[in-house]
Amino acid sequence: MIKIVIDTMGSDKGVETLVLGATNALKEFPELFITLVGPQDVIENKLKEENTDLNRIKIINAVETITNYDHPVKALFSKPDASIIQAMKEVGRDDEDYIGMISAGSTGAVLMSSFRFLSSDGKTRPCLAATLPNEKGGITCLVDAGATIDCTAGQLHEFAKLGRDLMKQLYQIENPKIGLLSNGAEPTKGNSLVKETHQLLAEDTSLNFVGNFEGTTSLSGDCDVLVADGFAGNLVLKVSEGMAKRIMHDIGRFYKKTGNPAYGELLQYLMGIYDFNSLGGGIVLGAKKIIIKAHGASDEKSIVGTSRMLVNAAKGKAFLKQEN
Repeated sequence: MIKIVIDTMGSDKGVETLVLGATNALKEFPELFITLVGPQDVIENKLKEENTDLNRIKIINAVETITNYDHPVKALFSKPDASIIQAMKEVGRDDEDYIGMISAGSTGAVLMSSFRFLSSDGKTRPCLAATLPNEKGGITCLVDAGATIDCTAGQLHEFAKLGRDLMKQLYQIENPKIGLLSNGAEPTKGNSLVKETHQLLAEDTSLNFVGNFEGTTSLSGDCDVLVADGFAGNLVLKVSEGMAKRIMHDIGRFYKKTGNPAYGELLQYLMGIYDFNSLGGGIVLGAKKIIIKAHGASDEKSIVGTSRMLVNAAKGKAFLKQEN
């Protein structure tokens, strides 16, 4: 069995939506076993409603959650029974062979609790990687996607190595190309942080550093890992998601207006590529297990998508393949 943990609390959609996603994941992946962390009565009622196979489910009762308004570090100590903490402790148990876990809760809480309970070395600062479809039909890893807003050049250097390892291990790219987000392709472009980081990346012979990338080329597919501080990286992520939604909305409106089936086919094609719910979520790097931070507004389809990422990782397959 492939065993995963899902924190059912903290999402915009509520516990029942995440439990429904877990139920759908169990139907799609017969080898999957899921531990659900959250209010036991709500979880059990939803499982009963969906006629779920309880032999492949474990429930850990947790009624407290760490919200986006809580200070993530302080909350680790003031809310020790919160669902995200219970989930992290469960996935880190030595007597259980979990491949990883999923949470749609507070990003800060996910990152800080993963660092406290699952840090790979106790030193590396965790960062958030987002996988985005690129022009070549593959995947570009954006790191950091929002975990650390104010970064040092040394941290960005570490993030580049974490992104490289992710693409090698889970996406089976032998020598990932590393790019640095800047306002110009030339090495002289960028603010002081970008320039200092550029020098560190260029001097590191263990990295396949291919230079600076502007926003317009960030998803060209010419780099496998795009390095940025959390502020700029999160903007890239959110603008990409917003632009994709806007384009699909406009095509859908035109299709409804004209009735031309070609526009309908185009819309379905684009939805298959840019449906961020089906793509899954961000990946916490620097943890001993695969921790996926799902979008706060994730629906049941997103939980199936993130579960697929973990199932593929457990099977040694490409973590997430883009289908065109």
